[in-house]
Amino acid sequence: MAIAKAERLMNLALCLLGTRRPLSKRELRESIEAYLEAGSDDSFNRMFERDKDDLRELGLVIETVENLDGEVGYLARRDSNRLPPITIDAEEAAALGLAAKVWQQARLAGAASGALQKLRAAGLPEDAEPQGAHSALEPRIPVHEASFEPLMLACRDRRPVIFDYRKATAARPEQRHVEPWALECWRGHWYLAGWDRDRGAERVFRLSRITGKVRARAGKFTADIPDVVTVRETVASWAGESADRSALIRLRTGAGYPLRAKAAHIREVGEGWDELEIPYGHGLDAWLVEFGPDVVVLEPAELRADVVDRLRAVAKG
Repeated sequence: MAIAKAERLMNLALCLLGTRRPLSKRELRESIEAYLEAGSDDSFNRMFERDKDDLRELGLVIETVENLDGEVGYLARRDSNRLPPITIDAEEAAALGLAAKVWQQARLAGAASGALQKLRAAGLPEDAEPQGAHSALEPRIPVHEASFEPLMLACRDRRPVIFDYRKATAARPEQRHVEPWALECWRGHWYLAGWDRDRGAERVFRLSRITGKVRARAGKFTADIPDVVTVRETVASWAGESADRSALIRLRTGAGYPLRAKAAHIREVGEGWDELEIPYGHGLDAWLVEFGPDVVVLEPAELRADVVDRLRAVAKG
C-alpha cells in the first residue's frame, strides 16, 4: 500500500510539473492509472484531494486556476518549485566528507554516502575532494546499541517512545515513557535526552542500559523542547566532572581504578584499604554504588546517606 501511494504521488507530481497549462481533475484521472482504477467519482475525488494535500505538505507548490468556462485546473510551475543553486566551497566540502565518514561503521553509512553523492551531483566544486585534504583524519563514532536507530528516527519524527531501562543501581529494568529530544555520544557511550513522562522531568538515558525493543507510540509531545539540549554537560555533571566539592571515601586496595584516576589525593590506611579524596557532584552516589562493597563513604554525611539508601533499594530488589 505504501509503495502504491508513493508511486501515485510521484505520477501526480510529474503530471503537474510537466504541463504548461492547468490540468483538470478529469484530465489527471485519465493520465494516472491509479485514478482510472478508482471505483467511483467520489472515491477518485477523495483520493485526489488527499494526494494533493500530501504533495503540498511535502513542499510542492500547486496552483489552482479557473478557466473562462469555470473549470478548475491544477499545475505546479517549475520556477515556483525550483531550489536555489547549491554553492559549497572546498572547506565546506571537506567538512561534509569528514561528516559522512563518521558513520561508515554505523547503519547510516549508506545514507551518508548517498547524501554526499547527491551533493556532488547538485553543485559540489569539481576540483574539491572532500576527503583529499584531510585524508589522514579518520573520524569514527561506533554505534553498537540496537536502540540507536529507532531512537534516532523518533527524535527526527518527534514521536514518543517506550522502552525498558535498567539503572546502574537497580536489580531489574523499569518501563519508561519518554519524549526523545536528542542523541549524543560522550566518551564512547551514546546518551538520549528527553522528557520522562512518568517523572515529569528531563532525563538522560545511556543507550547501553536500554533492554529489549524501543517501541514508538502515537501522539504528540506534551512538553516543550528546549532550544539547547545539553546532553554532555548533564552527563558530565552526573559523573562529578563539574563538581565544586570533595568527598572522602575508603576504597579497597586494587579496586576502583576509575575512582583512583579522578582522585586528588590517595593515602594508604592499611588492612587492604586506601583513602581517596574525589570530586563530589550530582550523581556521584549512583556511581559509587556500582563499586559495591569495595567502597565506603566517609564524608560528607549526605553522600554517605544517599549511597546507603541506594544499596538498600538494590538489596530489596
